[in-house]
Amino acid sequence: MQKIITTLVTAAFAGAASIASAQVAAPAQAAAPAQATPAAQPGQAAPLDAAAERAEFERLLRAQVLLDRLHFSPGEIDGAYGSNMRQALATFQKTRNLDAHGKLDDATWNALNADTTPTLTAYVLTGEDVNGPFVKIPEDMMEKSKLDKLGYASPLEGLGEKFHASPDLLARLNPGKNFNRAGEQIVVPAVHGGAPLPQAAKVVVSDSRKVLMLFDSAERLIAQYPASTGSEHDPLPVGNWTIEGVHPNPTYHYNPKLFWDADPSHKKATVAAGPNNPVGVAWIDLSKPHYGIHGTPVPKFIGKTESHGCIRLTNWSAAAVAQVVGAGTNVVLQE
Repeated sequence: MQKIITTLVTAAFAGAASIASAQVAAPAQAAAPAQATPAAQPGQAAPLDAAAERAEFERLLRAQVLLDRLHFSPGEIDGAYGSNMRQALATFQKTRNLDAHGKLDDATWNALNADTTPTLTAYVLTGEDVNGPFVKIPEDMMEKSKLDKLGYASPLEGLGEKFHASPDLLARLNPGKNFNRAGEQIVVPAVHGGAPLPQAAKVVVSDSRKVLMLFDSAERLIAQYPASTGSEHDPLPVGNWTIEGVHPNPTYHYNPKLFWDADPSHKKATVAAGPNNPVGVAWIDLSKPHYGIHGTPVPKFIGKTESHGCIRLTNWSAAAVAQVVGAGTNVVLQE
C-alpha cells in the first residue's frame, strides 16, 4: 500500500506517470520551491504542510476510486472530501457494520482496501477520444436546438466522463501531457473492472440525502449514486411510481411551459442527442408524467444544486442505472 501511496503522490505533484502493472516514470518536473507553512489564525486548525496535503489528497482519491468500484459513487472523482463522498462513505460503512459517520477513519480505510487494485492505471488516447468534432455548447436552449449533436466540448471533458473524474483532476495527474493527441499515454482513476452490477428490483431516491439507491430482489442495497432531486419550486414527487421505459442517448423535447423559470421568448424545441444534451446520455421514464431519472452535462454539480423535480445523475451513473432497470421496476421517491 505504501508503494501505491508514494507513486500516486509523485504522479500528482511531480509529474511522474504511474502504471497499474508496472511503474514507468515520465520525466520529472522541477519541484516547486518549499513554502513556509502559515501560522493558524485564532480559532482555526493549523494548516497542513505540503507533505500532509499530498498524503491527504492521495488517501481521499484512493477512497473515491474504491467506492466507485463498489458502486457507492462519490460523484465526480476529484481527490477532495465533500457531501457526495460523505454519503458514499456512510453507506459503505453501514454495509460493513462500521460506524456510519461518513468519515474516512482507519477502520473504513482498511475495509475499502480489501480491493488492492492500484488507484491509477495507464490509458492510451485513441482517435475516438481526440477526433471530435468538439463544439462549445451554448447556454441558451434555443441555440442548443440548432446543433446537430450535443457532443463533448473537448477531449478532456469526454475523458472525465469515461473515467468518472474531474477534468481538472486528470490535468493535475498528467502535467505536460497532450490530451488532443492520439497515442498519448496518460494515467486515469482505475474505476473500471470491479464486480458487475446485478439487475435491480427497486429504485429508492432520498430527497434529504440527495442519493439514488438500487436494491435487488432480496432487498439488498447494491448501488448508490449522488442525485439532484428537485427544488422549492419543483419538489420531488414523493410517492411510489414505476419505470415505464429506458431510453439511452435520447433527444430532448423542450417545452418552456413546463418550466417556471423559462425565458418568455422560448418556444418548443427538439435538442439533439449527446452527452451535453440537457438530460445527458439516458432518460428513464417514470409513471409520473413529465418526470424521469436522467443524466446531466455538468457532473460536478450533482447532489449540490437543485433540479426541476426530476432525478438528475452524472452521465456515467445514469448509464449504469439504465442498464439494470426496465419497464415495471418499482421506484420509491421519499423525503
